[in-house]
Amino acid sequence: MSSESSQNEIILEGIAASPGVAHGPALVYLQKQLDVPCYDLQESAIETELERFDQAILETRAEITSIRDKIASTLGEGEARIFDAHLLVLEDSALLEEVTSELRNTKKNIEYCYDRVAERYMSFFKSMEDEYLKERVADIRDVSRRLLHNLTGTQKVSLRDLSGDCILVSEDISPSDAADMAREKLLAFATDAGGKTSHSVIMARSLGIPAVVGSHDATKRIKTGDQILIDGHDGVIVINPSQDRLYKYGKLATERKKRDEIIIKVIDQPSASKDGVPIALMANVEGAREMEHVNAMNADGVGLFRTEGIFLRHHGYPPESVQYDEYLAVAEAAGDNPVIVRTLDIGGDKTIDDDNVKDDSSFMGFRAIRFCLENLDIFKTQIRAILRASAKGNVKIMYPMISGVLELRKANEVLESVKQELRSEGIDFDENIEVGAMVEVPSAAMIIDIIAKEVDFLSIGTNDLIQYLMAVDRLNDRVAHLYQPAHPAVLRSLKSIIDGGREAGIPVSICGEIAGEPAFAALLLGMGASSLSMTANLLPEVKYFIRNINQSEAIALVEEVMALGDSDANAKALEAFRREKMGNLA
Repeated sequence: MSSESSQNEIILEGIAASPGVAHGPALVYLQKQLDVPCYDLQESAIETELERFDQAILETRAEITSIRDKIASTLGEGEARIFDAHLLVLEDSALLEEVTSELRNTKKNIEYCYDRVAERYMSFFKSMEDEYLKERVADIRDVSRRLLHNLTGTQKVSLRDLSGDCILVSEDISPSDAADMAREKLLAFATDAGGKTSHSVIMARSLGIPAVVGSHDATKRIKTGDQILIDGHDGVIVINPSQDRLYKYGKLATERKKRDEIIIKVIDQPSASKDGVPIALMANVEGAREMEHVNAMNADGVGLFRTEGIFLRHHGYPPESVQYDEYLAVAEAAGDNPVIVRTLDIGGDKTIDDDNVKDDSSFMGFRAIRFCLENLDIFKTQIRAILRASAKGNVKIMYPMISGVLELRKANEVLESVKQELRSEGIDFDENIEVGAMVEVPSAAMIIDIIAKEVDFLSIGTNDLIQYLMAVDRLNDRVAHLYQPAHPAVLRSLKSIIDGGREAGIPVSICGEIAGEPAFAALLLGMGASSLSMTANLLPEVKYFIRNINQSEAIALVEEVMALGDSDANAKALEAFRREKMGNLA
């Protein structure tokens, strides 16, 4: 939706995804497939074409080397090694000779010849059973795209090398794009598609970057260089904002800052209700670089370490040493506080450069624990790294997307086999490491009494649980209105799972996005959740809210909404409770 004011402002409406306001120049980032031209050559033009090919190779080598050096200096040598592989692909003599032969035999332009040869190589490697060789497909694809951009003279925007502060406008932002972003220069982002719980939005919240998604046509209405304003609180994008509007938002920002200064004062206080009932408030993280902020927010530990962030940044499957360094850094930064490490959860909106996963990006497809149990080498490598880190920190391990007890037992068999390997090698790990399951599939919720007997703790992944219960793809903005956390079916399921954990005598944590919403946090306290895990930026307001209510009030809130019959009534009751308890800060 859009409207145009008398001052030539254009207002687009979307979904408020990550709170905050930003104003600055737009950078429109389109991810469409590169269009490779095809045309005939005269015999006399072939040598000139080969010279053009050599020049493009030189340019591509310089680009890859520059990126490799930047990654090595910021993220370390482990993350940079992938670009060494890219240089080897770029200069592979067999591939280059085949391109030259293709050019001389077909007398087609060099872009077309290179693209055909690269596609043949990728098809060949895809057919191999060896996992290492399959991984080469991603390297060839990345290098070929970079080289083709240089050959065709088209410029691909690199989100890693943004030239200045900007607001990113895109059809969508993949998790891989999000992992590559130069975050210190990104003021905000807006997308045509997406939902409030997509992986890139979750990442934006963790970084405190305002975001509006699901605007449908932002990329058609906005041009690179346009001045735009992003309101991540109300889901509004303003193109060419007037001075009056900028002044209004400036005043709102000042008021917001004063409010935040009041809320942040409780950050060093215990995580407990007004009448002293404790509930741990923990942080969701994607890597060690977030831990300084997590500790500044006085989090009670890491309730969800999304390890796929490491894989996304690596653009593939990182070796054990890279993973171990990351897990250890988080564990050491957390000190005595727990760190719950979720095993690899790719699939859905989180795909890496692996065609086995790209071919099935369904949220109900080949993902998470299903992928790991069919790729045991990848799974075992990760578990080894986690176990080794557990020798030096309070580390726990958690399996995602458990749908039944057999999956859980298979995963634990793999865990036990890795433990035995480490014992035989004399490598230390926590022999009593706690193991948990994420409850995000309705089948697991229905048999929570059985699941609870097999684990040390439970964690409810509400983002996926809600979409599965409601049959709503949370990335499809056409059905986004049906993604309703306050739906009676969702609330009944949450209470049933928490009750099941309590009956089994094990703790139940909540790690979905609703854990960071104050009214829902109060509801979960009333249901008996032992901990909430959220984006660190949201922790101060949740703590402030929890510390201003009694547990009895939270229990009464649960009773009130459980008696209501529809989502709207529940949402209104929760919002009324929030406003009453927040007072002037609402």
